[in-house]
Amino acid sequence: MAFQSLLVLEKPLQHLALSDWNNRLNTLRNVADARRGDAFRIRHSSRNLRNETRIEGDWTNYETNEALADRISELNRWRDAIANTFERIEREMKLLSEEKCSTERELEAMQNPLSVIGECLTMRDCRLGAEMTYDDADTEIKNELSVLENNQRLLADQCQKAWEKLCRLEEVKFKLGLEIGNKEEAEDLDMAQLALDKFAANITYKPDSTRIPKNSCSYQSWLEHTKNMKQLAENELADTYAIREALFVCREKARNMLTSQQERAEHSIRKRIFETQRARNELEWQQLKMKEEMEKAVCEIKTLEQALRDKTDGLKLAETRLENRAQRSGMELCLDEAHDQLCLEVHKLRDIRRRLIDKIDEAKTNYNLLEEHAQKIDVDLENKQHSLMTDIRALDLRQRLKGGEFGAAKPAAQTDRNIELTKMEKEIPKN
Repeated sequence: MAFQSLLVLEKPLQHLALSDWNNRLNTLRNVADARRGDAFRIRHSSRNLRNETRIEGDWTNYETNEALADRISELNRWRDAIANTFERIEREMKLLSEEKCSTERELEAMQNPLSVIGECLTMRDCRLGAEMTYDDADTEIKNELSVLENNQRLLADQCQKAWEKLCRLEEVKFKLGLEIGNKEEAEDLDMAQLALDKFAANITYKPDSTRIPKNSCSYQSWLEHTKNMKQLAENELADTYAIREALFVCREKARNMLTSQQERAEHSIRKRIFETQRARNELEWQQLKMKEEMEKAVCEIKTLEQALRDKTDGLKLAETRLENRAQRSGMELCLDEAHDQLCLEVHKLRDIRRRLIDKIDEAKTNYNLLEEHAQKIDVDLENKQHSLMTDIRALDLRQRLKGGEFGAAKPAAQTDRNIELTKMEKEIPKN
């Protein structure tokens, strides 16, 4: 059998010793164990990290949603509070505008009393002579004019205050409207953000999302601003009721004062009419008596003149006798008793004649005075009749203050009323 030999060729590399091989194996095993341990720790820590980040992220999102919900609730509460205040302002503005309009209508209604008072004063200025007096009626009508002017000033001032208050309320209302609109917009925006989640389609990365927006403010500033807006509205509403009440009270007070003064003025006019009627009746009686006395004075003057003529004839007789007896001659021309008696008669008749002439002059002077006074009484009667008709006309004009119109009554009834007021029944002949 043939012998064969094997040629062994070795790689020209360094061969390791068995101990090195064993060391290398141990090293690989140890490294593998270390890598597996590290991988296990990484997987364990990764699982813990995933769980922790998921929980932390969920809780952070939950807290964010809660913060958004709380913010929406807070915005809703403040919006409702400001909206209620806004409605109160609208209601108060409406009520204040109605009170202001009522006051303005009251001011316009005062034009009629002013024209009536002016006509009354103008008419009473048409009185004549001694009837142009500052009587109680004139004083009360002027007081009525003063009350009316004071009422106009008072109501005009109250209207001005109401107008200024309406302007301030309008300004506050505009600010509250803006505030409510901003809060509604912010609430809608926050509700839209609350509705978003991580599965929404319109979420993306944003550049510098944590930046502070321009013109932003702190929460405390926002809260203080909101409270200030509400407080501003409350402050404006605080005195609105007082202004409305003042308008109502001023209108009622002005109306009551004017009504009271009108009643006093009408009472004074009626009293003046009564006094004028009484004075006219007194003058008519005096006129009647004066005419009777003048007739008696005329008769007495005629009687005195007749007596004077009789005494003149007697004086002529006595003087003629004396003159004729002075023609005696010689010792017969003596101053006897007959001469003395004739002289005494002449002196007495002259004295009687002088006294009669004086009495006639006195009677004529008295008659002239009676006639002059009678003329004054006639003029005064005419003035009083004119004044009486003037006051009656003024009283009729004042019916317009009560909603009536002069001349609204039937002509016959108006005539009867004038006859009754002027006491002219006795002057109208009866059929």
